[in-house]
Amino acid sequence: MKFIVSRNELYKNLSAISGVLSTNNTMPILDNFLFTVSGKTLTLTASDLDCTMSAEIQLDTVEGEGSIAVPSKYLLETLKLMSEMPINFATEEDGESISLKFSVTDGEYNGHCFKGDEYPTTPVMSENATGFDIDANILYRAISKTLFATGTDDLRPTMMGVLCELNEDNITFVATDAHKLVKYRNNAVKTINPTSFILPKKPLQQLKGVIGSESGAIHVDYSAENNHIRFSFGNIVLYSSLLEGNYPKYKSVIPTNNTKTFVVSREAFLQCIRRVGIYSNPSTYQIRVSLEADNTSIKAEDIDYSNEAHESITGTYNGTPMNIGFNSKFLREILENIDTPEVQMDMSEPNRAAIIYPVNQKEDDAEYILMLIMPVMLNN
Repeated sequence: MKFIVSRNELYKNLSAISGVLSTNNTMPILDNFLFTVSGKTLTLTASDLDCTMSAEIQLDTVEGEGSIAVPSKYLLETLKLMSEMPINFATEEDGESISLKFSVTDGEYNGHCFKGDEYPTTPVMSENATGFDIDANILYRAISKTLFATGTDDLRPTMMGVLCELNEDNITFVATDAHKLVKYRNNAVKTINPTSFILPKKPLQQLKGVIGSESGAIHVDYSAENNHIRFSFGNIVLYSSLLEGNYPKYKSVIPTNNTKTFVVSREAFLQCIRRVGIYSNPSTYQIRVSLEADNTSIKAEDIDYSNEAHESITGTYNGTPMNIGFNSKFLREILENIDTPEVQMDMSEPNRAAIIYPVNQKEDDAEYILMLIMPVMLNN
């Protein structure tokens, strides 16, 4: 099998799918890229069994067909140090052994590789799969706004992913780690066949990395029969298994009877949290937000090291005076993932969750974002 491919084209596509590769594979063959040549199409594949990603490259010069598994590390490192030029690939078989030689104008590289039939097969979607299209920009924003709020607790695996709910009116993405919660909804995507599934974190991270520069529609196929999902866009296809189990009933934890509101500049609030949070206890990140009609102050202290910080911030507060505690790290993450000039925080009691969202946002807006943060108990 022989073929010629552009260095830039090959490196760009291998880099795009390389994030799927794992550092602790249970199968050594998964440390490799699968190269498959069929006709004049070269298909590159990377997999960790749960997530598989492939990219197609059209070739001009090909001799023969077949597939080989190429060690990813040495190939990526070599290509990274090359400039743009055509690369000639050729395989040589000697009994059960197979090697790969790739050469350029002033160099030749030889390495051991493996037969392609040792590589796990790519998942096949069920004929009964449900399909829908979503704009690349919408999917990118949905992932960006929710991924940071996913959990890390192996004992609660469903919370380590993002819930996707699709119905006749909109698509909704939800993520929570029990300390914070994010709900992102967009009315541009809808279906006559309502469905829901839980997307694992890794394929979402991979999608976020490759669709940032994409435009146009991404086609999504979801199969409850084999519990898989497939994203197709451009020359790239990503398959992933889905998380099994019931997602927490997130709607019940979003408070609705909030009598206290605080409207403030997002950037000023964020910078204040960043500065004051430096002086908080490194194990709790606790800060105290003291809300009054004519003054709002933020305070942090670490008694063990006699560290303390206090700042006042200008905002509009409506409600009775209240002291409420937050984890500054979680509050900072929420503010970093809202991109409007001002935010509104709705609260009821110091021991009840607060919700944060863009000012002037309405329930029927084309895009709707709501973020929730649980308070922490304040030290006396």
